[in-house]
Amino acid sequence: MAFDAGIVLIWILFLALFPMAFFWLRRAWRIFVKRDYSEVALKRGQSPPNPRKWAPVTGILNLLAGFIALWIILGVPLWVATGISIGPFHEFEVWSAVAGSMIWIKIFADFIISRQAHPFTLGKKKKK
Repeated sequence: MAFDAGIVLIWILFLALFPMAFFWLRRAWRIFVKRDYSEVALKRGQSPPNPRKWAPVTGILNLLAGFIALWIILGVPLWVATGISIGPFHEFEVWSAVAGSMIWIKIFADFIISRQAHPFTLGKKKKK
């Protein structure tokens, strides 16, 4: 195996999964266990009018994305070191596709949730 740009990108993608999994699982922990809704459905840094309503959706999304990242983090080295497969990790194209798809789906789903939590108002804004 030659050391080239492809190998570097493989390692960058794999190592980037560690902080992503940590932050996503920590956010799910804060939402479900600590009942901290300060990071739920943010739009321009502001919480929605009722963050508790959107907390389960955001928490489940973060929990699912964190567990998928953790599954990849554990599955790839396990297959490389022992040959034991706990998922589709026998080829780079497969686990990188799962990781990349998970990252993009998480980004788009967070965007959709934040836009649903902050409804769009038509007409003139009322002065307070």
